[in-house]
Amino acid sequence: MREVTIRRFILSIAVAGAVMALLPLVISTFTLTLLLIYGMLGMSLGLIWGFGGILCFGQAAFFGLGAYTYAVSAINFGESTLPMLIAILLPAVFAAILGAMMFYGRLGDVYLGIITLVVTLIFFKFMNSTAGPEYVIGDARLGGFNGMPGYQTLNVPGFPDEYLFGDSLYYVTFVLLVITYWLVNWLLASPFGRVAVAIRENEQRASLMGYDVRARKTILFAVGGAIAGLSGALFANWAEIVTPSLFSLGQTAEIIIWCIVGGLGTRLGPLLGAAGLAYLKFLLGQQMFIDNAIIMGLILVLFVLFLPKGLVPAIESVWLWVVNKFGGRLLPYLNKAEVSSND
Repeated sequence: MREVTIRRFILSIAVAGAVMALLPLVISTFTLTLLLIYGMLGMSLGLIWGFGGILCFGQAAFFGLGAYTYAVSAINFGESTLPMLIAILLPAVFAAILGAMMFYGRLGDVYLGIITLVVTLIFFKFMNSTAGPEYVIGDARLGGFNGMPGYQTLNVPGFPDEYLFGDSLYYVTFVLLVITYWLVNWLLASPFGRVAVAIRENEQRASLMGYDVRARKTILFAVGGAIAGLSGALFANWAEIVTPSLFSLGQTAEIIIWCIVGGLGTRLGPLLGAAGLAYLKFLLGQQMFIDNAIIMGLILVLFVLFLPKGLVPAIESVWLWVVNKFGGRLLPYLNKAEVSSND
């Protein structure tokens, strides 16, 4: 089993390296960096919703909080290493506190969705109203609806003048996405992850078996907040400005659509759904005939009606059908080829 895991890890790293090298031949690294950031954000919601059964409308809150935390910290510290760590830690702590209040309060799924949505809208309204000079954190002015530009962007740790932008930022983001993906895989393969899935399937039964359901959901919620915070910090480095639109209702809805279209309960589904729909939105943004929101809404309706499990599960089903349909016919030829190679 250990050898299989090692082989799978090596194979995935090789595939990821090939994809990282080939994608810039098709799409610019500037656009690819944004798609990877959105993929990480979609993966954060896919973790807590698809595997924890927690429908959260507040992932945009953690995303925006990570971006603003990085911007404020970078202005005050002047170097990106510590701000990146704070941008991961603060959303995780905030998510843990919010999650503990909700889960230990034994709120139902509907109330969880409402509270997380309200928290996001509170952030949106508050950040829009911080244009005055009194809204200052250290040397950083929050800027209100104009946002916060002019902060230190990502640099080589310990070398503030060695900036990472363009192609370098793309490669750093890709590596961080791969590391995050494997950490999520490790978490889900661990006993904690298996219990989280059991809680999703039947929370009452898991509780009767002696597991602390509320604590485990709080931890999972915090991990999702940390990943969203990391994606927000990377977005702040990509855009070089953060604005209250990061907390907008449209941003919140898009993250949920990414997960539904990609496939809940899968590891790659939310990531691919986010990157694919974000790139589609980018392409649609180059025309003025149809509103992007109409296209996104139509895609969501079509997937809910015809592919309710999402794109990745549908592809897996087609692949299994092809294998079952034609695998038996190809098996004799494969055996013959194996015999001739041995001879």
